[in-house]
Amino acid sequence: MEAGGERFPKQRQVLILFLLVEVALAGWESRRYSVLEETESGTFVTNLAEDLGLGAGELAARGARVVTKDNEPRLQLDLQTGDLILNEKLDREEMCGPTDPCVMHFQVLLEKPLGVFRAELLVRDINDHSPEFPEREMTLKIPEASPPGTVFPLKKAQDLDVDKNNIQNYSISPNSHFHVSIRNRGDGRKYPELVLDKELDREEQAELRLALTALDGGSPPRSGTAQVHILVLDVNDNAPEFAQMHYQVQVPENSPVGSLVVKVSARDLDTGTNGEISYSLSYSSQEISKTFQVNSLSGEVRLIKTLDFETISSYELDIDATDGGGLSGKCSVSIEVVDVNDNYPELTISSLTSPIPENSPETEVALFHIGDLDSGNNGRMTCSIPDDLPFFLKPTEENFYTLITNGALDRETRAEYNVTITVMDMGTPRLKTQHNITVLVSDVNDNAPAFTQTSYTLFIRENNSPALHMGSVSATDTDAGANAQVTYSLLQPQDPSLPLHSLVSINADNGHLFALRALDFEALQAFEFLVGATDRGAPALSSQALVRVQVLDANDNAPFVLYPLQNGSAPCTELVPRAAEPGYLVSKVVAVDGDSGQNAWLSYQLLKATEPGLFGVWAHNGEVRTARLLSERDAAKHRLLLLVKDNGEPPLSASVTLHVLLVDGFSQAYLPLPEAAAGAAAQSDPLTVYLVIALASVSSLFLFSVLAFIAVRLCRRGRAGLVGGCSVPEGHFPGHLVDVSGTGTLSQSYQYEVCLKGGSGSNEFKFLKPIFPNLLGQDIERKSEGNPTFHNSLGI
Repeated sequence: MEAGGERFPKQRQVLILFLLVEVALAGWESRRYSVLEETESGTFVTNLAEDLGLGAGELAARGARVVTKDNEPRLQLDLQTGDLILNEKLDREEMCGPTDPCVMHFQVLLEKPLGVFRAELLVRDINDHSPEFPEREMTLKIPEASPPGTVFPLKKAQDLDVDKNNIQNYSISPNSHFHVSIRNRGDGRKYPELVLDKELDREEQAELRLALTALDGGSPPRSGTAQVHILVLDVNDNAPEFAQMHYQVQVPENSPVGSLVVKVSARDLDTGTNGEISYSLSYSSQEISKTFQVNSLSGEVRLIKTLDFETISSYELDIDATDGGGLSGKCSVSIEVVDVNDNYPELTISSLTSPIPENSPETEVALFHIGDLDSGNNGRMTCSIPDDLPFFLKPTEENFYTLITNGALDRETRAEYNVTITVMDMGTPRLKTQHNITVLVSDVNDNAPAFTQTSYTLFIRENNSPALHMGSVSATDTDAGANAQVTYSLLQPQDPSLPLHSLVSINADNGHLFALRALDFEALQAFEFLVGATDRGAPALSSQALVRVQVLDANDNAPFVLYPLQNGSAPCTELVPRAAEPGYLVSKVVAVDGDSGQNAWLSYQLLKATEPGLFGVWAHNGEVRTARLLSERDAAKHRLLLLVKDNGEPPLSASVTLHVLLVDGFSQAYLPLPEAAAGAAAQSDPLTVYLVIALASVSSLFLFSVLAFIAVRLCRRGRAGLVGGCSVPEGHFPGHLVDVSGTGTLSQSYQYEVCLKGGSGSNEFKFLKPIFPNLLGQDIERKSEGNPTFHNSLGI
């Protein structure tokens, strides 16, 4: 809203300034200035700044310039002083020909805001041309019987100057027979006529030579001379007479060469050669002689050159009809050239603004002028552009148009427009001119970078090498240039305790993500963080996306045997009665694996036995059972080597040794070894009592130690920053108890609680929490003290 608030006051200021200028120039009318032709270049004409009521500095600020219809640089405007000066010598005859007055129309064009002011420059004639006769010598045949007062037309001289500088008088050299009179026609031209003062006598003088002089009215006057050769003829008393003294015809300007313009006709009452008539142009300028031709016998006037209405719109011809006796008659032909639509409209670009910033309001793109050299409907024009473009045309003055945007443009939608301006006249057939303008739209940072995904999930296997490429994020920006250059960065993680910058780095240029150190699945299974993408515009725009990194487990933990304990102390011995049936549960091997998934799936295998075939182990639960009936021949002491192997790749394993003693019954609590059998038989009853008391004491101490150990671990877990421990979220996986019934020498049942990892959606093994009987507590406590990794393998 603040930017908009700044823009509207600026627009109001421009509007107020425009209104003030319009009010100041409201009284301006087309002014006329004058200058003599052939005036030197650089001559001062007027001060336009004063005439317009503007300061000299305003002309430069508003981009003032002078525009003429033919775009010839005859005038030059000094923007600093406001002086209008001649840029070249002006030749009035070249500019206007016989037209008088000679007026050059021009416009003073102002921009910011637009203003067009009309003015005229009158080019005054100077006497820089002398009269010239079309022929150096003209011949007249005059019958000797011509009475005094007879008038003989003479060919007039031509002077390119106008007004008083044109021919004003004719004179002839002194003689006794003729004088010169001047006849004025309606078109303002003066024609010389030779008037007979005294009859001629052929026998006395057969010919005369006189000097005819044409004099203009300039100061000083200029003159031109031609010889008049007069031949005195015998009597021919009838001159040819035209059927009409004046002919008027209209000829289309596109008439082909050779077309008949008009046919004149004259008759002579004489006979013989005195009645034979020939036609000719009495007076013809160079232009007329190149355009028309008269048939001397038929009187037909035909075109020998194409006509151009825009150059000359009418012609005046004088045609003589002369008989064989030398008598002649005269008629005039007025030829009007009819305009046809043969000129295409013209379009001139005065100013063009490109590129245009996107999101800009209505903006002036171009200022141009249109014109057509034809007249009437042939010179009337319409101007248009295609309807499917976001532009419109605004007409101003003097056939000037402004191309304006129809609202804000969006570069991301379209970055370039080709605007075709069509100018068509109203003639028949209609002619049109097209002009193409290319308008470029420049970029503004109005689009934030957009990630290809709102969230990314990356997988990385634990124990990775540092600086490992985990994956990439990607964002695009529909802007251009620096506004589309994206820089990536790590944002503050959602978990403030997560040391993100020590775990992950990102390449700011391409969004590649790297793991800075090796990850441990057992310590950190997954973590989330935000990445940002920022462009380099001003102001910079940004967006963010969520990245979740899932650590994949690797088989980096070998199985750990919980039971039977392998702590290097007295071996664990299982007692089996000899009366046991096949399938009798001897013991159960309990093991855990710190990995997850199939890396934690354990299988059990009997590698070596004292007596093969006597015992077997179940592959999936580790139960050791008898394979057949026992006999008296079987040895009393057996050693079993069992292998616990996980399902990882490659698999890891651990071995455990189990000692088994075959006894006759459980009333015999202890079976002495063979080398001490004789000495122990006498003391069997006291040893049984001592064994029971020792087992009860050790079990109580073990239970207390386990409870204290669990309490300490829970306190440590509360202070840890990484994910760990056993968690069983509500609604996920409850704990499960694995029962081992008391058999063999185990006088009590024992249980192990298996916790499943929650929050991952899979039934992966997390850790094994034992609920030990008093009989086993002391051994496991010793195991934990002797092996620091024992707690981690349990997941406590």
